[in-house]
Amino acid sequence: MSATALLDRPATDVDALAERLAGLSPQEIVAEAVELFRGRLAVSCSFGGESGMVLVDMALKADPSVAIVYVDTDFLFPETYATVKAVEQRYGIRALAFRSRLSVEAQEALYGPRLWERDPDQCCAIRKVEPMREALSHFDAYLTGLRRDQAETRRETPLVQWDAKFGLVKINPLVDWTEREVWSYIMAHELPYNPLHDQGYPSIGCTNCTRAVLPGEDPRAGRWSGTGKIECGLHVQ
Repeated sequence: MSATALLDRPATDVDALAERLAGLSPQEIVAEAVELFRGRLAVSCSFGGESGMVLVDMALKADPSVAIVYVDTDFLFPETYATVKAVEQRYGIRALAFRSRLSVEAQEALYGPRLWERDPDQCCAIRKVEPMREALSHFDAYLTGLRRDQAETRRETPLVQWDAKFGLVKINPLVDWTEREVWSYIMAHELPYNPLHDQGYPSIGCTNCTRAVLPGEDPRAGRWSGTGKIECGLHVQ
């Protein structure tokens, strides 16, 4: 199966790829993806989620040259930027940052101040979705750290899917893993991770829209708190 064939007939061949990868361990899934899409595969990592650290480690062990991409919204926590640097130093790589074509000042001039409070979907579209579209336009497939246990909106996440929003194959090697399994891997391999996880932030996004989670709250309750929004739009088809 070639990457070209997958792109020509996404629905049929994505199903075939899913069947091929079913039952494999995450490490084996990553290795298969690297081999199939060599040179045309990206790893999407926010550097604010624990799963991303695991995925980056697995991918770079399978192929030290695989592209690690992330969206810099210009509103990331200092701890998130520090995590990017820690990962780059550990693996000797340069993560590829993609930003909105609108500066923060230009966005404010066009849409008014504090857009994230008045229309968080629009803000995410400008500062997250469009930069990710640019990032993924250079690849035929990408890996994500999505897990079904992260949120109700992710319960039905498949192992492999055709990402119609961005026009490429999307593979989720950790989809069946639990939070406990992810952290066990991080501890066993002594991986760098965002220090905000130790300060009550299980899910980390932009400074403007992320707060610490209170005891008993849903792990994603700290994202866009009080708005009813729980997804930034990257993983909503």
